[in-house]
Amino acid sequence: MTSRFIDALVSADRPVVMEVKRRASDGSELLDGRTVAQTVAAYEAAGAPCLSVVTGRWFGGSEALLAEVAGLTALPILRKDFVTSGTSLVRSRDLGASAVLLTSALLACSTLGRLVDQALDLGLTPFVEVVTEEEALRVPRAGECVVAVNNKDIRVRERGAVELERSRNLLAAVRHGGTPCPVSASGLERPSDAAEMLERGYAGLLVGTGLLRRATPRDWCQEFDRLRAATYPAASPSRPWGQVPRTGRSSTRRDPGSYP
Repeated sequence: MTSRFIDALVSADRPVVMEVKRRASDGSELLDGRTVAQTVAAYEAAGAPCLSVVTGRWFGGSEALLAEVAGLTALPILRKDFVTSGTSLVRSRDLGASAVLLTSALLACSTLGRLVDQALDLGLTPFVEVVTEEEALRVPRAGECVVAVNNKDIRVRERGAVELERSRNLLAAVRHGGTPCPVSASGLERPSDAAEMLERGYAGLLVGTGLLRRATPRDWCQEFDRLRAATYPAASPSRPWGQVPRTGRSSTRRDPGSYP
């Protein structure tokens, strides 16, 4: 079965899953007066291939936020939360998610396998988060999953230090597991760190706080593009900034890449 989420990410000029979340791990507000609709429109204009929506309450999220975002865009959406049951998978699909986060560190091997099977049966892409080599090598049906290395510690609600060395060290194990889409996730606030992970061989990135703390996502993306062009020219995206992608439902833009 083809994964719409994976296909969109690996074929993108700028393979960044752009995240909608209300609060950072330190509790600070991220939308800063912008509406969810404005945030989604700005991400679409910035060429986002996929979105992530954090529904965890500690980040200010909710199921209502996921439903709202799904009603605003046709882009594939990842639901980020602690999903531990088949009921939550069905609920995620019904709210509009295309992919669902499964945190390996929180799930027994048998439970992870069952949830991966159930997600795929429901048409959801498992987005399996790992933090160790052992976890990376035990992802069931990895060839049908996104496998993401989390650069932060979810056990402390991502309030600890960013550990980019984790992504550097685990890429080989993640690739060995067979995923078509290894992702470096969380802690990539600086465009330079994000560009490095793509150059190392990650197929995609997940970025939230770094984008939301800029005046516009375009600012972050333009810096990211310049760094990629300087270090790896063949990877530079071909889409000019004035060209709005056709994947979203919105038809008008005030300033491509800016928050309306």
